[in-house]
Amino acid sequence: MIHQDTIVALATPSGAGAIAIIRLSGSEAINIASEVFKAKSGKVFSIQNSHTVHLGNIVDGDRIIDEVLATLFKNPHSYTGEDVVEFSCHGSSYIQQEILQLLLRKGARMATAGEFTLQAFLNGKMDLSQAEAVADLIASDSKASHQLAIQQMRGGFSSEIKMLRQELLDFASLIELELDFAEEDVEFANREEFQKLIRIISKLLKKLIDSFATGNVLKNGIPVAIVGRPNSGKSTLLNALLNEERAIVSEIAGTTRDTIEDEISLGGVRFRFIDTAGLRETTDEIEKIGVARALEKLENSSIYIYLFDCSEMTLHKVKEDIQEFSTNSKQLIVANKIDKASEEQIASFKNSDLDIHFISAKEKESLEGLSASLLQLAEIDSLDNNPLIVTNSRHYDTLQKALEEIVKVQKGIDINLSGDLLAIDLRQALYYLGEITGEVSNDELLGNIFANFCIGK
Repeated sequence: MIHQDTIVALATPSGAGAIAIIRLSGSEAINIASEVFKAKSGKVFSIQNSHTVHLGNIVDGDRIIDEVLATLFKNPHSYTGEDVVEFSCHGSSYIQQEILQLLLRKGARMATAGEFTLQAFLNGKMDLSQAEAVADLIASDSKASHQLAIQQMRGGFSSEIKMLRQELLDFASLIELELDFAEEDVEFANREEFQKLIRIISKLLKKLIDSFATGNVLKNGIPVAIVGRPNSGKSTLLNALLNEERAIVSEIAGTTRDTIEDEISLGGVRFRFIDTAGLRETTDEIEKIGVARALEKLENSSIYIYLFDCSEMTLHKVKEDIQEFSTNSKQLIVANKIDKASEEQIASFKNSDLDIHFISAKEKESLEGLSASLLQLAEIDSLDNNPLIVTNSRHYDTLQKALEEIVKVQKGIDINLSGDLLAIDLRQALYYLGEITGEVSNDELLGNIFANFCIGK
């Protein structure tokens, strides 16, 4: 990635469509655009005001390639901080390629993945965590993942990190200053105030690290395992939730031998439902593998639905099953087949000390209440109450490393460690905090981050 180049790429998905946008960014963007764009008004494109749109033709010599709208953004008031021109052309694949090839011949080069956003980062239009949020925003496919990306892109998370880093940097500077006057035995950094700051930073870092468990599942989809005995209706429930025949449904016990997964958005939150093999003792080797996988999915899920046939099961058997589950996952107990159960059977479960949802997966009865309970367990309200939720695994790893260094500093203060030794751990903590926002970065780090972007962004 060469920052000085003028780059070009298709900013809309490839393929035919009504409209396509071709983005040109760099110091020569306006000059290159002026060579190929002729405004119908006759105005000279290069001297027009920023943030204006002009109708005209893209021409290659005397040949008109397309009638387009050209939008002009002059630096620094553009997405990238460079001069930017965007051509809105007709969505023919042929037209797109003709315009791109023409711009390349005039001196632009094809942008690499994420290079427009890299320009924005290098020009100070956004920090690194905000740049990463751009990719998350593009990939968001639910209300929750969209909200998380918007919050991070607005800079609330990075502002908090920058503020903490600056306060830590101020104290680090005072400790470094003490080293210059080591012979005089002076103390510039108030140890009590320093210790108070370290406790505040430690507490916030732990809070951010803990939030990753919530942020990661909301971003990538909340795994929900559907478990229970054979013929309890697990596959029927999966099909009912997805509103399609995703899993094979049969009266024969043990039909599901492997896990079946699919996703659906409920109330703006993406859930990843996992239909599992029925839990029972079996001599069938393949079914044994399916049961083992079911228990594994149960262990790794954020939420599990224990589904039972209330027309066949007793309360005692239900409690026995639940006690056998060894997991920290949140639980929903669901009585299925209420269309087949007698009033007495349903009453025996309703009068129990268990919190049970009653549904008919086959008839799609009372599924709304089940969806509401899933949303409640997902704790979606935490998004509104806490804008500082970590969703990025790089941030999570870096925060953990920063916390380790902060803990070392805390221990050093407790045992009255000398300033030169405290300074070593402080520098490392500052390094990790700076890595999150990009105040400390290197080409390898940037390459890894922006390689995951789409071309044109």
